[in-house]
Amino acid sequence: MNRFEYAEARLQANEAFLKREKAVKLYDGDTKTSFEGGELVLTNYRILWGRPGEIPRGLTCLSLSLRYIVYFEEETPGPFSFGRSKKIVLHLAEAAVDKMPGPVNYSVNNFVKLSFKEGVDPNFISYIADAVTKRAWELVTSVPMPQSPTSSAESSSSRQLPMIKTRTGIVGIERSLQERQKATDESITMAFQDLQKLMGMAKDMVSISKTISNKIREKQGDITEDETVRFKSYLMSLGIDDPVTRDAYKSSNEYFRQLARELSQILEEPLKEVGGMMALTDVYCRVNRARGLELLSPEDVLNASRQLAPLRLPVILRTFESGAMVLQLESHNETAIVESVEALLEEKGSITVEELAQSAGISILLARERLIATEKHGKACRDDSIEALRFYPNLFLTQC
Repeated sequence: MNRFEYAEARLQANEAFLKREKAVKLYDGDTKTSFEGGELVLTNYRILWGRPGEIPRGLTCLSLSLRYIVYFEEETPGPFSFGRSKKIVLHLAEAAVDKMPGPVNYSVNNFVKLSFKEGVDPNFISYIADAVTKRAWELVTSVPMPQSPTSSAESSSSRQLPMIKTRTGIVGIERSLQERQKATDESITMAFQDLQKLMGMAKDMVSISKTISNKIREKQGDITEDETVRFKSYLMSLGIDDPVTRDAYKSSNEYFRQLARELSQILEEPLKEVGGMMALTDVYCRVNRARGLELLSPEDVLNASRQLAPLRLPVILRTFESGAMVLQLESHNETAIVESVEALLEEKGSITVEELAQSAGISILLARERLIATEKHGKACRDDSIEALRFYPNLFLTQC
């Protein structure tokens, strides 16, 4: 309590009112004082306490400078503490030598408590944290208080102490996290604005590519057949010129059906190049690369893949017993795959999953499923050891 001083209940120059609370009791450390039932006013410089009606009339009140606050915290009553008021604990730096007289000249406690009998506005904590963080009293030159020359250095040191140790407890941490979240949200909003501009430019590029492709299709201009084929391949590498989007369809089912047709169109030729089968994770990456800015979620790709078979498209979804999902051509001949793996086993004597993946240029997941399918057809035997899972030709069928 020896940090409090008597002052007139009126705002100083450049001082701004922040918050008012009623029925507030002051504690010196954990000890109750006679200062109870008062009105508390928070400004960007000080905390003022006085009897109801005294502060508006400009009478003398108690003043605590915010420069003394090192950190603060809430003291919430426990679940069995019926009738106890909510308190805010202010941990304070040592009193300055130039401090004006107050109700207490000496105190062994370095903290005070503000007890709110009628409860406290949750925003009150935020106001204190904001005022202590901004330290407005250091940004403007206030009227100097009378002080002795010898105490000038000590007073300056005392004023700098809260700046060194300033912290705001859990409430301050939460406020800091909220501010960071707000800044992050603003950054994301700006990023999406830039993305929308980029998408607008991309649509213009798509329109240009359509015009060029139409001219090529009509064979306008001096373009040779080889140049036509080459330019078409360049356009295909740029991606889909008009990707299916959810906004264009009122029904989700219709959206997924149209998206399934797009998947079939994109993947039919690539599937032929990789042996007729592609893992769903590879499908997701390849399709999003082709769609450019109109990215799909994994759920959309999966739901669209489930529509392939009902629509009788040339590409279907297949789920292995292991749970692995792939897209494969409907004309995919598993017997031919098993025979090719059998021939590779006879040629090399044995093979691991990794070796087959490297040899066939496929993912490890598909290589494993091919070897397991070969084993189910009785064309291979496995040796599962600490070294690796290795498959061998089934000599029981060929040598017995």
